[in-house]
Amino acid sequence: MAAAAAAAGAAATAFSSGRRIPPGTRAAAVSPRAEAPGKYRGRVVPAIPRRNVLSTMLSTSTVLLLGPKQITLAETTGGAFREYIDTFDGYTFLYPKSWIQVRGAGADIFFRDPFVLDENMSVEISSPSSSKYTSVEDLGPPEKAAEKVLKQYLTEFMSTRLGVRRESNILSASSKVADDGRLYYEVEVNIKSYASNNELAVMPQDRVQSLEWDRRYLSVLGVENKRLYELRLQTPEQVFMQEEEDLRRVMDSFRVIETA
Repeated sequence: MAAAAAAAGAAATAFSSGRRIPPGTRAAAVSPRAEAPGKYRGRVVPAIPRRNVLSTMLSTSTVLLLGPKQITLAETTGGAFREYIDTFDGYTFLYPKSWIQVRGAGADIFFRDPFVLDENMSVEISSPSSSKYTSVEDLGPPEKAAEKVLKQYLTEFMSTRLGVRRESNILSASSKVADDGRLYYEVEVNIKSYASNNELAVMPQDRVQSLEWDRRYLSVLGVENKRLYELRLQTPEQVFMQEEEDLRRVMDSFRVIETA
């Protein structure tokens, strides 16, 4: 009876907030979570009695059981962010409330802005069978890690088109000890892509290259469970200037957590 009441309460919460629970997905619990001031603490909130849930309007969170994964989506009433917690793979972060999840993108999780299609975020995790990281310092100092991050980006963006040129710069590389006591690296790079609209032209003056995109890439690197985790943010430079505060809050919220 108690389990049925909890499930009904979760379904009612999802319905009232406009969220649809996909078929085959079971809402396991609903618990309140207030958005704490300052930096996000990165801890999973334990289950709270249903009578306490009904007595608060501060926020709601829904725990979804998706196959072997347990995902917690928490939303603060009136806030600009939602909280994503993956206790199966071991990481958590905040993301803009208006962004949508894209499945089949190749990353462990992928969200993007539905209005600015060049703006997105994802989490990449090293294979548990081929990596035995003990600390993010295994990558070397932050500057060395930044070189590896940039090289990986350029490899992924390698193009077979004629007349394409890329310019890249490492803007910053730093380390921090977060409030969970773990060491993280933060890397920022800029990549510009130039291309010609007439790359097959015979005369050089007809193969003039022009800027096709100019993007900022922000990465946060952390190690837990003997695996390397990377939060990636991509945004056009012009958009970054407008949304820098929100994007840095997403970066600051990223935490890796120990799995069972």
